[in-house]
This record gives sequence, structure tokens and C-alpha cells, in this order.
Amino acid sequence: MKYLELALDTAKSLGADYADIRIQKSQTEHIYLRNMSLKDTSLNQLHGYGIRIFKKGAWGFAHSNIFSEDAVVKTVKRAYAIAEQSARIKHGSGLQLATERSYIDSYKTPYCIDPFKVPLSQKVELMMEVNRTMLNYADIKMALFTLESRKDEKLFGSTLGTRLNLETVYIEPMFMATAVTAEDSQSRTYSAGGQAVGWEYIQNLNLIEKAEKIAEEAIMKVKADSLGPEKRRTLILDPFHMALTMHESVGHPTELDRVLGWEADYAGISFATPEKLGKFHYGSKIVNFVADNLLERGLATAGYDDDGVPNQKWYIVKDGILNEYGTTRATAPFIDQKMSRGCNRATNYYDFPINRIPNLYLEPGKEELSPQQLIADTKDGIYIEGRGSFSIDQHRINFQFGGDMFWEIKNGKKIRPLKKVLYKSNNPEFWNSVDAICDKRFFQTFGVTNCGKGQPSQRGRMTHGGATARFRNIRVGGSQ
Repeated sequence: MKYLELALDTAKSLGADYADIRIQKSQTEHIYLRNMSLKDTSLNQLHGYGIRIFKKGAWGFAHSNIFSEDAVVKTVKRAYAIAEQSARIKHGSGLQLATERSYIDSYKTPYCIDPFKVPLSQKVELMMEVNRTMLNYADIKMALFTLESRKDEKLFGSTLGTRLNLETVYIEPMFMATAVTAEDSQSRTYSAGGQAVGWEYIQNLNLIEKAEKIAEEAIMKVKADSLGPEKRRTLILDPFHMALTMHESVGHPTELDRVLGWEADYAGISFATPEKLGKFHYGSKIVNFVADNLLERGLATAGYDDDGVPNQKWYIVKDGILNEYGTTRATAPFIDQKMSRGCNRATNYYDFPINRIPNLYLEPGKEELSPQQLIADTKDGIYIEGRGSFSIDQHRINFQFGGDMFWEIKNGKKIRPLKKVLYKSNNPEFWNSVDAICDKRFFQTFGVTNCGKGQPSQRGRMTHGGATARFRNIRVGGSQ
């Protein structure tokens, strides 16, 4: 804490308009098995601090992993010098920061068993048993299992008077079975994404039972027919599949830095520009996208963002209409918002925080409706489970998605598995085609841990969710 106070006192003495410091310790463990062979284990630890200075409408940032009074002062002075130079080439009057008050608080991911205190041998033994279960099926020729855990411990302080002590944890298991025949090979994956929980989550997953299901469906898939030529069809999408679709077609287009054109070279800009707020029909009337950084087990649920702004909940799309964006203290003033929605996050201590997707989910339907009832009410359609390939243009309008498991629906029943299915659509056609969403009993979440953004690239994390939903008249066909 003494280095935190030293950094802020030095920044004020230099004449900074605003300054903050993140002292962050990060641990990441990665375990990788292929078949019955342990291919990789790694435990990485980072400990350092990043200092931001705001001066005359411009930012300066510097970082270090040397903890001494001299190093801290030098780092502050370097950040201040960068801010001064940045101010010389700013556009117009430069940036303004949205209003924020000070906070003295702490937050900790609610978990029972620290995954970093579970012996490596115990983790590997479980992973081996899962792979062995999948390989017991003769047609399964490859089994993969990866397990990742991460813990971030962060002290944050700012010249506003904010002092925060934050600890977040997540764990992410993923395994895959590949079935092979003389004609083809197909894979089926178990992945619910990352969850902000401890090892108790893994203990309660019943992974052996899930491994049997994954292996059996991989075999179904490799022996299945392709869909055939593209035509307009009804789609029913499960929550794990929609997590990818909403991430790319709703989450990224409503990051305000992307809307403003600040982010373009890595993942494109956005069609959802500010004049559309309150007017644009992003989806049908039953489509409500909620940004919720208070979400239980959400990966963006961290108490506060890296501006020191508390986590919040709001509507990105309300009753089908574009309602708001994800914002930071630096982006919010550009749409005349006085306060930030708290979406500024950095990955590591040496990263400058950037505008990130919040936890974002499709609100469940209000009427009682199960996936089985939704299928029974569908005469001719395709049901898609899990995440697959994707492609989207640089304005986040036109896109193409695949999935992990596919079923053909005829006269209210799933009649056969399929493989190599793709669908193509655009904003707003896709979300305006939603005519039914299952109710809250069937709400599920998927945690994204590898969202790439920024130059240099940062790996962000957030959670998406929803209940199974139906989309009408979408272009669907088989791939090669």
C-alpha cells in the first residue's frame, strides 16, 4: 500500500489532473492432455503495477515490476512525460473524463476451494479419467482436455481518493472427442466456458457422464448426413451457441470505443452509431439484451472496473431498440453521458485499460416455454448446440456462424443428427427474426476467456447467456 500512496502523491506533486495505479498479481495455470498423454502444464505468475496519468485531455501510461521507491517514482514520471507529449497532438480540446466519486471497498469472487491449492496430480488424474472414458469408444481416435485457472489480486488507488482491494478467480474446463471413419472425421466438444468459481465447480460437473455423451455424439456426427443446399429455414439455437453469436453481433458492436472508430484495425468498427440510439430496431420486440456486471459467476463481475467505477446493470437493447452502450470514463462524454457504465478493463498490470464488452445476455422469455415445447412448435428447422466457426465483416453487420452439434427438426421432432451446417445473416435481420425465447428456467451462461482486442492485443473475459431461442427465415445450408 505504501507504493500506491507514493505513486499518487508523486502524480499530484507533478501536476496531474488525475492519476491511478493498479498493483496486480496474476496467476494462470494451464494443463493440456491429448489422449492419455500429458502434453503441457504451466503456471505463470506476474506481479507489477501500471500507472495512468491524465493531463490536459490526454493519457500517459507506464508500468514496472520493480517494487522500490525509486522505481515507483520513475514510473510515475515516465507516465507523466508521456501524457504531456500526448497532449501536444491531441484532437481538439482532448478527452474529458466522466464524473465519478471515490470508493473505499473490497470485492472477492465467491468461491470455496482455491483451484491453485488443489494438487496438480489430482487435476491430471481427473482429466485422464475423462479422456479414458472417451477413448473407450472404438470410433473415438483422439481425446483432448484443457483446464485453465486464473486468479487476479489487485490493489487500485486513484487521486479521487478511491482505494480498492479486488480478487477474482475463474476456472475453465474443455474437452473434445474426435470420431474417425474411412470417409470423415468429426469432433464434439464439451465447453461451458469459464466460470467465476473455485474447484468445487469441477467437482459438481459429473464430467465422466458428460464425456460419455460427448463421445457418443461425436460418433453420431461423423456418421451423419450433411444438410445440403442453402435455403431459408427456421433455426433453434441453444444458449452456448448464442453466446458466440451475441458476442460478435451485439457485444462488440456496442462497445463505445468501436462505435467511435477508436478500435478498427483488430476487429472492425460498428454499424450501431450514436444517431441510432433510441430508434434502431436491433431486434424483435421480445429481444432484450442486458449488460450485467453484477451477474453471479460472471467473468466481468469484479466489483469495479479499472477506472474505479462500480459494476452495474443496464439494457443495451430494450424491447428490440438500441438503448445504450458499454462505456468508460473516457468514452461516455462523447454521447453526453455524465457517468461511465464501468467497462474499462485491462488484462495484466502492463496493459492500458480499454473499453470491453460487459457480461451480456439475452433476457429469457416471460411466458412459460421449454426447449421441448419450442421444438414441438416447429414444423421444419435446424437445432444447433455449442460454439463453432464464425466470420463477421468489419462493420459487424454481415456474418456467418457454425456450431458444434446439429439436428434436423421435422413436424415438431428432432429426426436426425447432421454435420457441416452453416447459417448466414446480418444485423438487424437476424435478431429481428426472433419469435420465441424459452423462459428463465432454461437460462444458461457461457464465459468467454479469450476475447482478443486492442493493439497490442489483450485477452479479455466476460460472460454471455440466454435461454434457447427461435429464429425464422434464416439462410441455412451445408458446408463442404
